[in-house]
Amino acid sequence: MTGQGVHAEVEVVTGAGCRIGNMPQKTEEISSISRSTMPSEDSVTVDFTAESGTEFNSTEEVFHYDDKTVHRFECKTGTTPSCPCEFVESRGCPVRSFRTTENALIVQFVARDIRNLREIVVGLREQFPDVSLRRLTRSQEPEANNNLVLIDRDTLTERQQEVLETAHEMGYFGHPKDANATEVADALDINRSTFAEHLSAAQSKLLDSILEF
Repeated sequence: MTGQGVHAEVEVVTGAGCRIGNMPQKTEEISSISRSTMPSEDSVTVDFTAESGTEFNSTEEVFHYDDKTVHRFECKTGTTPSCPCEFVESRGCPVRSFRTTENALIVQFVARDIRNLREIVVGLREQFPDVSLRRLTRSQEPEANNNLVLIDRDTLTERQQEVLETAHEMGYFGHPKDANATEVADALDINRSTFAEHLSAAQSKLLDSILEF
């Protein structure tokens, strides 16, 4: 069963309760982030790698190699997750990896099915500032090959297509972003919340087509 399900990558702007994502001026120096926990424990151990000599508050330096240092800290889990990773894991989907950009947290995980994925994305959007679905693939049986999926663009309104095309052309979906939500909204002559609504609706329609929901 390993690897089966819906592989998703979501982006959450920093400002959510992610300790690493909220480390000012240092996120681009962080790499190789991992989380581990035991079923009987109510805390998560987080390890991350950074350039040696970079100081972080309340972290333990585990070991050094070359010009890198591995740092470690623990965070408590709770009934109301304050971190996007904790939120995803509370829905029964272990986080495969996550990383930071200049102003966002990128989380990769595997959902059981499309319904499970929908619940997670909707829940994230209710709890955290800006959430966007960046990448999506579907795994089936081990012996199955990847399926080609036909996307009917007519399911999108003209405005939704314009929003997607403009965001793509301006580099909104890039790593790192060439434009943020405010800049794309300004180019479209709409406010940020309207841009988010159109983008969310378009992504949901594409999600239905890709996953045959």
